[in-house]
Amino acid sequence: MSRVCAVSGKKALSGNKRSHSLQASRRKWNVNLQKVKVVVDGKPQRIRISARALKTLKAQQA
Repeated sequence: MSRVCAVSGKKALSGNKRSHSLQASRRKWNVNLQKVKVVVDGKPQRIRISARALKTLKAQQA
């Protein structure tokens, strides 16, 4: 399973890790994915969704 949000399509970002001496080495910032049961087309499904997208969905429900 890839680290991609099922709703927003967010993926991991990559960049440099910088030490105190400013040496660069590659690193990744992964998406905060959560497994959540969501009703899609009247059926409950378990999807991997980012925490930010989940927060937005919960705000729209209220």
